[in-house]
Amino acid sequence: MRYGKAGTALASAVALLLFAGEIASGGGRGGRFRHVGDQNGGGDGNKDIAVRQVTVAPIRAQVGDTVRVDVVIENKAEGYETVPLEIFANKKVVTRKLFTFGWSPGDRIYRETMAWDTRGVSPGEYRIRAEVFVWGDSSPSDNFLEVKQVVLLSPPGAPSSDGAAAGGSATETDPRFGKGSSF
Repeated sequence: MRYGKAGTALASAVALLLFAGEIASGGGRGGRFRHVGDQNGGGDGNKDIAVRQVTVAPIRAQVGDTVRVDVVIENKAEGYETVPLEIFANKKVVTRKLFTFGWSPGDRIYRETMAWDTRGVSPGEYRIRAEVFVWGDSSPSDNFLEVKQVVLLSPPGAPSSDGAAAGGSATETDPRFGKGSSF
């Protein structure tokens, strides 16, 4: 015992730090070191999500009704992550949920359904937009889609402002995806 207990402890600590450093830098069996900005284990893959279609129903409703929003999302690359999927009405978030994509390489098209509870909302016209925010997306311009036809909300018990019966639906499809696409 030439160096004593302190020397042995110091040598053990150095060995541990060297081993941990090898793992942290990507060597060894511990995996790779990730930057703090690489949230949710998204890996090194290219991330490219596109909102392909949004369907809203009913488009004529009364305050207090639930408006259903169906969203079709495509994973166009190889990354995986859990990100927020948000529905906006007139640029205000009305519902959100976490959306996970990319767990299976074969899964490219995802269908998500969300509900907008209109209780307490003012009567009027509402533009609906679905948006998926992916940090580092290679083409963020297709991460949202707005439905061109507005949702008309009437006061409870009142007829629709356009005189039409309650109900109906509106679907917006990303024109870059092509006509006649089946999801």
